[in-house]
Parts: sequence; structure tokens; C-alpha cells
Amino acid sequence: MEKKEKKFLTVAPFECAWIKDLKFREAGRGCVAFDAFAHNDVTVVFRENVGSQHYHYKRDNCPHYTVIIGSHRNSRLKIEVDGKTVVDVVGIGLCCSSAFQSYWISIYDGLISIGKGRYPFQNLVFEWLDANPNCSVRYVGLSSWDKHVGYRNVNVLPLTQNHLSLWKQVNSEYNGNDAEELDDEQTGYDKWGLQNFLESWELSDMLFSVGEEGRPVPAHKVILQASGNFCLSSSHGDVQLHQVAYPTLHALLQYVYAGQTQISETQLSSLWALSSQFEVMPLVKQCEEAMERLKANKTLLDSREVVELSYASSYIHSGGNFCCGLPIDIQRLRQFLSTGEYSDVGIYIEGQGLISRAHKVVLGLYSATFAKMFTNGMCESNSAEVCFRDESPAALKAMLEFMYCGELRIEDNEDFGTLLLQLLLLSDKFGVSLLHQECCKMLLECLSEGWSSSGRWSYNDLFYFAQV
Repeated sequence: MEKKEKKFLTVAPFECAWIKDLKFREAGRGCVAFDAFAHNDVTVVFRENVGSQHYHYKRDNCPHYTVIIGSHRNSRLKIEVDGKTVVDVVGIGLCCSSAFQSYWISIYDGLISIGKGRYPFQNLVFEWLDANPNCSVRYVGLSSWDKHVGYRNVNVLPLTQNHLSLWKQVNSEYNGNDAEELDDEQTGYDKWGLQNFLESWELSDMLFSVGEEGRPVPAHKVILQASGNFCLSSSHGDVQLHQVAYPTLHALLQYVYAGQTQISETQLSSLWALSSQFEVMPLVKQCEEAMERLKANKTLLDSREVVELSYASSYIHSGGNFCCGLPIDIQRLRQFLSTGEYSDVGIYIEGQGLISRAHKVVLGLYSATFAKMFTNGMCESNSAEVCFRDESPAALKAMLEFMYCGELRIEDNEDFGTLLLQLLLLSDKFGVSLLHQECCKMLLECLSEGWSSSGRWSYNDLFYFAQV
């Protein structure tokens, strides 16, 4: 064990380590998570190209970002753009000289977020938005100033709007206005949700071939089948639509993934036909209503070029379900979890066997850990199986259930107290922030109601809670 703990990278003063695998998959968008041991000046450089070992950011004439944690003898946080200081704040995100400390830094189109802790997208300490973003930075360098800095457990993971928006939603609920508020119109970030996977190759398991040119458009089987009937099989993942124009398919997918879309009046009937073919009934109904309105109002028909369609959901949002505002049948989605239909990943526990057959896109929506596991070149990226050790099968199943329905329903479990505490730790481990929040709320409610005296809690449960 001692030998393993000593395995880390040491960067000498005024040098920078460039490791081949430390680069964003998409230029201008990514997150680096790492542990650092230093007295001051933990320095991370984001550059368009790899620098040399003896490179130093102070003498770099190429475009780059630099984040310095513990600058000025561990008293300040600094951000530099092309060598010029743009952020210099006191007492933020300082180093710890007595032991390794965990940090994460993300960049998304010029939005630089800095946090502390093992799990990316949680425990934000500072954010800054570049008004003229460098969307070409890709390579990550680990640097130092006047003292050696040790780095270990360095990982780069892809970054989507989903991760940023999910963190923003949860952090605002936990910390009120402590985090810097960003103007959504300025940043362009939408709310946390499925729209970030619209026509994304991330975690996709099927393709549409559209138009005469056969344009490939990626999608996710479980999402489509929960919103309609796309005639998909569990094994076959291609749908030929050579007679359909791309804007029509795009409008349908946007309606499914984002809950709203736009279509030109001339293509409205084509969208109605396609949504009818795939039985996306809410969209069928809205297309029919829009066509009736246009027929009844010729003035509108002559003057208006675009028709806006928005899904109106009667579902009461429970705070944790991504289907809110989307034409997705939650009961059908839960059924797919139960039956394993359209599953692309099996969840196993060592010594317990198969626990559940799930869907990567749903797991990746909630958990940065799962998203990283499935997309960052780890063995699970190309595997249909994930195997865990020492996890509670009941807690893991409850976490998966929450991901699919957005509700935590474990009150009738005989070991309610133990299961809830296991879920609290499991949600923290996998970064399922919304579930972690629900567990905390339920724990506080139970303790305030005196459940320990009613027998719902054992002394071991209360001791376990005290340790948490």
C-alpha cells in the first residue's frame, strides 16, 4: 500500500508536464480532475498544442488559459489569459501542504469553473466567463512556480451542457446564492436535461440515415421508444429515411429531446406524417392543431414562416426526473429498466451476479462518474458490462430506479434506515447529486419525526449516520 501511495508525478519549478492522454475530446470543452500536493502554486495550463517539458506559461506567446490555485504564497486564486491576469481573488481554493488535495477544473466555451473534492461538477469554489472565449484549447499541462508540485489521479473527461447545468441546479439548491450566478441568455446554457444529447454521438446506440445523401443522425433507442414507436429492435440500430428531409427529422427529435421545436409552415405536414409514422402522439396532435389554425387564418398563413410547437406536460416534476416537460412515458421507461429491453449495459456486483440491465444515456444524464466511465476511454467505454465490488444490491437497484422515475420510494423496505444510509453514500460515490439531496432531505425528515424511537432506526443506523 505504501508503494502505491508514493506513485505520483512531481513537476519541478518553472516546468510543465505534458502527458499524451491529457487532452479534451472536444476542443474548448472538457474537465480535468486531479489530486495535488504543494505548498503553493498548483498550476494547470490549457493550450491549443502540447508544449515542451521546459515550457513555462509566463513565456508562452501562444493562446492559452492558466489557472493557479494558491498563488502568492498560497493566498490567492488566479486565472490568466495568454499570460495576462484576468482573475486575482483572495482566499479561494487554497492548497493544502500537509496532504494531497482533490481539485477539478472545467472549461466550456470560455466558462472556467474550479472546484474542490473528488467528484467533478460538485463543490464549486469559483467561476469566470471569458467574454472572448478561446474555443481551441485542448491540451492540459501540469505546471508549477517556485516549488515542486506533486500530481496524481489525473483524469480528463468530456464535458456537456448537461453536466454544467446539473451542477448549477443542485448547487443553487444547496448553497443559495453563494455561487456566482450566470445569465442564461449570455452563456446559452439550457436547463439540465436530455436536450444536451440531441443528435449527439455520446452514448448513442442507433442511427437514422436521412435524405437521398444518407446523412447519419445519431439517437438513443430507449429515449425514442419511450416517446413513441420507432419500430426498433434490440439488436438492429439503423433506420432508413431516404424520403425524409433532415429538417423534418431534426424537428421531431428536438421535440422528443427538448420538449419544443420549430418547423416551417411548408414542412408542417411532413412533420405530422413522420410523427404519425413513429406514433409520437403529442406531436401528432399539436401538428394537427397547428394546421387547423393555419387553415382558419389565411392572414397568419401568408405572414408567418415558422410554427413553434411545445409539449405541455401535466406531470408534476418531483425534482429528479429528466422527463419533465418531455413527451416521454415514464411508465414505459421504467418498464425498459425492468425488462432490460434496449439495454446497452449490464450492471453486475462481484459475487452477486447481474443486478440490472440499464441504458448508458440515462445513467450518464445523472452521473458524471458514469458518463466518464462510458466515454473517456475506460474499459467500460467499449464494454456492455460494468462490475462493482462491495455495493449493496438493494441500494444500487434503488439508485437506478430513481434515475428512471425521479422518485425515491423505499419507505416500505424492512431495512429502511440502513438502505437510506447506503443510498446516501452510493449517491455521493457516483455523483448522483439529485439523489444525494433527496436522501439528505429524507434523513432530516425522519430524524425530526423521531423515527428512531418508533423502531425504524437501529442504533447501528444512527451510528452510521453520525459517521456520515
